[in-house]
Amino acid sequence: MEHSMAIFRWIHFLAGIMWIGLLYYFNFVQATALKNATADGTNAGITKHVAPLALFWFRWAALVTWLAGAALLGPRFVGAFTLQPSYAFIGIGAWLGTIMLLNVWGLIWPNQKKILGMKPATDAEKATARRVAFLASRTNTMLSIPMLFCMGVGVHGF
Repeated sequence: MEHSMAIFRWIHFLAGIMWIGLLYYFNFVQATALKNATADGTNAGITKHVAPLALFWFRWAALVTWLAGAALLGPRFVGAFTLQPSYAFIGIGAWLGTIMLLNVWGLIWPNQKKILGMKPATDAEKATARRVAFLASRTNTMLSIPMLFCMGVGVHGF
């Protein structure tokens, strides 16, 4: 049992690094680079090659992180998600991670498919998709800060 928990922790840790690392890449690097590349007409490399691959790893890292985290909680899963006193911090972190996961799969990914031309969309639909994806991604960036704090406190205590 100890070995499986160590494996789940390692998977959770690595997938989490990938997920949050890509989240920060999208918000702090790619957004500005894409704006500049669109202005000079060189965005095809980003929109055709980089973004779809990064989004693939982003969404699956989010899911693997959440699943490994749920496995780590094991019998404490309900206590964490119902914010029982001894699991409040890890539970808040788990809830924030869950909201972030739902944003990835329910808002960011479906809208990015329209933006990148992977799914047919009118110009108006693409404009709406850009706004929704932008807001969901920025929300996840802001939620990641307290989520990481709660996860660290929840595991290591004050």
